[in-house]
Amino acid sequence: MAITMLDKQLDEVVTALTPDIYQRLATAVVLGKWPDGVPLTPEQKENCLQMVMLWQSRHNVEAEHMTINTDGELVMKSKQELKQAFAIDNLIQRERQ
Repeated sequence: MAITMLDKQLDEVVTALTPDIYQRLATAVVLGKWPDGVPLTPEQKENCLQMVMLWQSRHNVEAEHMTINTDGELVMKSKQELKQAFAIDNLIQRERQ
């Protein structure tokens, strides 16, 4: 499969996304609005969601419930797995205090 110019441009955009920009896009998708309160258009929401998923596919080494891992696969954790992860996180935080 040949890589198109659009694929290269998209790759450059995803590569340029910082964790801060990723978080802003992810928050905008969840809330349906930009940080200044302006609602996302349906097209903006779709584009933001695609960028979030692409960023996760490259950087999400420890995927949370329903995310995309670095292999480009959808990862869904069970309630038990989430409870164990939260228990470990809480234990680590208590040890640091």
